[in-house]
Amino acid sequence: MSDTIPDALRAAAAAYGDRPAYVDGDRTLTHAQLHALVRRTAAGYLAAGVKTGDRILVWAPNSLDWAVAALAISYAGGTLVPANSRYTAHEVATLIERTSARLVLVADGFLGGTQIADLRGASPLESVAEVLDIAALDELRSRGDAVDPAAVEARADAVSPDDVADIMFTSGTTGQPKGAMTAHRQTLGVARVWGRLGGITAEDQYLVIAPFFHTFGYKVGILVGLLTGCTLHPAPTYDPVGMMQLIQDARITVLPGAPAIYQGLLDSPERGRFDLSSLRLAVTGATMVPVVLIERMRADAPAGLAIDQVVTAFGQTEAVVVTMCRKEDTAETVAHTCGSPVPGMEIRLGEQDELLVRGDYVMLGYLDDPEATAAAIDEDGWLHTGDVATIDRAGNLTITDRLKDMYISGGFNVYPAEVEQQLLRHDRIADAAVIGVPDDRMGEVGKAFVVRRDPALTADEVIAFASERLAKFKVPRQVEFRDALPRNLSGKVQKVDLS
Repeated sequence: MSDTIPDALRAAAAAYGDRPAYVDGDRTLTHAQLHALVRRTAAGYLAAGVKTGDRILVWAPNSLDWAVAALAISYAGGTLVPANSRYTAHEVATLIERTSARLVLVADGFLGGTQIADLRGASPLESVAEVLDIAALDELRSRGDAVDPAAVEARADAVSPDDVADIMFTSGTTGQPKGAMTAHRQTLGVARVWGRLGGITAEDQYLVIAPFFHTFGYKVGILVGLLTGCTLHPAPTYDPVGMMQLIQDARITVLPGAPAIYQGLLDSPERGRFDLSSLRLAVTGATMVPVVLIERMRADAPAGLAIDQVVTAFGQTEAVVVTMCRKEDTAETVAHTCGSPVPGMEIRLGEQDELLVRGDYVMLGYLDDPEATAAAIDEDGWLHTGDVATIDRAGNLTITDRLKDMYISGGFNVYPAEVEQQLLRHDRIADAAVIGVPDDRMGEVGKAFVVRRDPALTADEVIAFASERLAKFKVPRQVEFRDALPRNLSGKVQKVDLS
């Protein structure tokens, strides 16, 4: 069997046919039904004119519809381009233009928005044949019923393990979004190794809080489900009480997420109302985690959550899973390290103790950007992560700092250059610099230092302007006006002097 997403979908249908693949509210889909619905959706793509290699962008929150739409893109021989569900239309339009997306699938009305109208107002969408509401694809599928099923299967058969499966965008320090391209064999390989180390089986009930548009939700969520036969429960937004209700009712066993999710469960005054004893596996990211949190997660109820396996891992868009803790690791190891390299990956330290990674799951490169690719991956295949790290005698990785001008807000990377470029579009702003500052809830939030052309400009006006053009997690929460920004002789802002 070739290492492609269409073949993984077929294999799951054959092995786990009548077992539930997804439970989304009152909707349940078995693996066999998932395969059938994906095939019909892929036929709809063909009817809409999608050719092999075409890019299709998905802009929506977690749902069964998202999973079906994404898997059908691969089945039709296309490439998935996910967009953050909280992005503005301007941000999504940039991704469409960069990828020349053929189709765009949108959750119109999400959080009360008018996404389709906003998108058409933000861009001429020159490459786009159709913009479709992801929750209303039945008409597209009806069109696809006229397509010869053999043509759909032939398209799926033609997919190669080395074809680009997805393009995941991550902003760069220049402010220009960069699309990390990953092959089918790599995307599935990441899911396979994560699933094995987590011990995921068809008996597991997996609550996916991590966004599907993120590698954590798509590759170690949707694709882990295909490879292991487990049942996925997608969560469109974070609702602690609703999440505890679902854990109890569905007997959820697997719950990956940011440390704040587990802290929220432990500290919730409602926790005593729910039976959370089914949880067995928790996986969190590379953020430093308090030892006491790990101990409370492992402790027996009512003091803790009684989760048998609590581990941390490290990865990034360009290399989704690099290291991961193991079940036998101590609370201190889990709290203070990201574990050791997973099979197929290796790590070492470069200049300034920068973490370098190499192996099977390093991206193919950045879309249409050979210079950025060459800067990120050296001639020996080492990806330069921009993270400063240490590696202990047991081979466990600890991230200690970042070389890149980037901070993390609410679990999402924010690149100040991107925010600064938007602020400088304001005709009353002469200069701007953004840094991350500590925040109890979000970890870090943005603080903008602004030089005004108009002394009447207010902080609220700056924030409102940013809110129109940037996702909420990128919008600075604080604004400080300065007469000038500190710069060195080459003109670079000395951000160490800003606070």
